[in-house]
Amino acid sequence: MKKTIKNIFLTGIIAIIPVGLTFYVIYLMIRMMDNLLRIIPPRFHPDQLLTFHIPGLGVIFTMILIFLVGLIVKSYLGKKIVDLGEWLLGKIPFVSGIYNALKKLAETIFSDKSQSFRRVVLIEYPRKGLYSVAFVTGVSKGEVQAKTEDLMLNLFVPTTPNPTSGFYIMVPENDVINLTMTVEEAFTLIMSGGIVTPSDNKRKNNK
Repeated sequence: MKKTIKNIFLTGIIAIIPVGLTFYVIYLMIRMMDNLLRIIPPRFHPDQLLTFHIPGLGVIFTMILIFLVGLIVKSYLGKKIVDLGEWLLGKIPFVSGIYNALKKLAETIFSDKSQSFRRVVLIEYPRKGLYSVAFVTGVSKGEVQAKTEDLMLNLFVPTTPNPTSGFYIMVPENDVINLTMTVEEAFTLIMSGGIVTPSDNKRKNNK
């Protein structure tokens, strides 16, 4: 009887935790976007005009804001303003480095031709005999590639259970083992600490 109750309790935990955390992350994102409404003058704020708060209104506002910024930046005047802003930021030593790095990162990730984080590989890391899952972020270029004999790949090795942090390393392409798992499956594997594997996901989907 005790074992049955324990199994039912554990089954409930396994079912609740993923759903609960998913909704909690969504809630935090919606709340963060709702905070953007604070930039609207109080007398034009939706809460003042409607006399009540609509949860998630910040999501719509954020999407509209991004779309409008995109339209402005694509225009001739918008490009000139952006160029002027980048020129000013380039004159500030520390800030210019941060801005240029973030700009290149955004352009690489959101580019239609980008191959970043679309390929999962296995490498011997942190030492020979130990293996880690990594994401290919690109091919090494410039001075780094010029001073190495082999074609070097830029890799991001995420940490468990938080895959948003990790290590950047460069590995010869010949030392990389390609995997067939998707990026989503790799993230699931890493976040679960190896408890949930791609094969487990496929078996559940086939049932």
